[in-house]
Amino acid sequence: MYRYSKCNICPRECGIDRYKQNGVCGANANIKVALASIHNFEEPCISGKNGSGTIFFSNCNLRCVYCQNFEISRDGYGKEIKVERLADIMIEQQKRGVNNINLVTPTMYVDSIIDAIKLAKSKGLSIPIVYNSSGYEKVETIKKLKGYIDIYLPDFKYATNRLAKRYSGVNNYVDSVIPAISEMINQVGVPKYNELGIMTSGVIIRHMILPNNVLNSKMVLKEIASNFREKALVSVMAQYFPSGDASKYPEINRKITKDELEEVEDYMNKLGIENGYIQELGEHEEEYVPNFDLSNI
Repeated sequence: MYRYSKCNICPRECGIDRYKQNGVCGANANIKVALASIHNFEEPCISGKNGSGTIFFSNCNLRCVYCQNFEISRDGYGKEIKVERLADIMIEQQKRGVNNINLVTPTMYVDSIIDAIKLAKSKGLSIPIVYNSSGYEKVETIKKLKGYIDIYLPDFKYATNRLAKRYSGVNNYVDSVIPAISEMINQVGVPKYNELGIMTSGVIIRHMILPNNVLNSKMVLKEIASNFREKALVSVMAQYFPSGDASKYPEINRKITKDELEEVEDYMNKLGIENGYIQELGEHEEEYVPNFDLSNI
């Protein structure tokens, strides 16, 4: 059986033959990418001074209504490439002097990505590889990545499946994210860094605060503290702005407020979570969104 002929690579387990039609994620059996770039806006231990070598994959298995990369995640903009080309892109990123290879929204293409990593390593790829995902993962899929991924960068978006259903269309997000992150930590261990303070292995758990959903953020942070304290870094993001279909959901059709950020920060301190980052509230959050122009593809 071909690897994508009955796709169960993510917790949706849609079972679709991606050689004949697109999965629920929007992907077919071919790798599709929208941009390879040097990204300077990741966490300091990921971007550093030299930047992170991002490779943005098209389509997404989570389908969040507010996605800031809506153009590629929901609309599927991008270019189909072969495994050999993906391996070459990794080598080209390394030659640009980046700190790592940062695979953004890679879940749908895991098997092909493993092939590309093997090939790239045979050609001299030596920098850490980052798996940057929504956190909506199957443990079995993450286990395939053992030995290929150095740093995991999962989101922990929701503490209840009710919110996950409303904003991302899935009933089992909470049931999936905690076991998946546990497997990531089991693979790569506690964070480690080089002499410049750049992460070489470990896990950073991200959470983006949604407007009118401070309680969700508190519940997520409580779960992180209960399950992953001292095992991973925590990155609380304040960069939300209405994007995609957010205008159809009045409660999230605005940026977060200073009061919302401070309430989440105070609760994080109350929980004693000290290993991580809290993003400052900005005025032009849209600047974090790359220009998906197929550069370096």
